[in-house]
Amino acid sequence: MREIPSADGIAKAAKAAAKGKGLPPVHLWNPEFCGDLDMRIARDGTWFYLGTPIGRPELVRLFSTILRKDDDKYFLVTPVEKVGITVDDAPFVAVDFTVTGTGAEQKLQFVTNLGDEMTAGAAAPIRVVRDPDTGEPSPYVLVRSNLEALIDRKSFYRLVDIGAHKDHEGSRWFGLWSSGQFFPVIPSDELEE
Repeated sequence: MREIPSADGIAKAAKAAAKGKGLPPVHLWNPEFCGDLDMRIARDGTWFYLGTPIGRPELVRLFSTILRKDDDKYFLVTPVEKVGITVDDAPFVAVDFTVTGTGAEQKLQFVTNLGDEMTAGAAAPIRVVRDPDTGEPSPYVLVRSNLEALIDRKSFYRLVDIGAHKDHEGSRWFGLWSSGQFFPVIPSDELEE
């Protein structure tokens, strides 16, 4: 195993790889695994390095462009290095959304804490995981390639306000429409009156 690179070294490699428009093709890169870096993304979207929040938004954005999830592990990947990092929940937070249209024609356009934008639909599904003990929902939307954003509380409350009931897989569900797709949130009969 190679020596674990520093965050500075990863940032330099990421800048070099980020030539041109769009995101770097991290899905095409398969460098040798170098070990785990002491970097963590908290549930609220804050990135930490060596236990300290990374205070430069442009650096966090740069790191986010080389983030990849393989199975249930997260990595920062450059053409020559691959280091593991810790993600408490999801690597992004959906902090706002806009709505166009209504009903099945409705479109939900999300924006993350790092400026990524996606329209919920077949390529960017919404899913809701409920805590088995409390029933508390954790809603997510796919940002790109296996990487999700936790939908923040204020946005989720706004989504609930525009939700609808629909028959889904043999029972009635409360959920959300976007881009012609229905995303179930909770069985209708479990909603409190």
